[in-house]
Amino acid sequence: MTNSDKNPILTFNEKKYDINSLPDKAKDLIKAAQVAETQIKMQEDNLKLISVARQTISSQLKNELENVTPIE
Repeated sequence: MTNSDKNPILTFNEKKYDINSLPDKAKDLIKAAQVAETQIKMQEDNLKLISVARQTISSQLKNELENVTPIE
């Protein structure tokens, strides 16, 4: 087993770092970046869900208006 198999590695700006040997501030920043990435993915999923809901609502509205006479 190599050192990289035991310890997590951060690749940043084309350089590799042993995460366990980084200062606590750097570890905190890595965790913050991971949280931010998770939140971005969650918001992207929410946006997809809202888009599907909008399409469904539009389809339902179209069906509801089929038998309604427009004013123009």
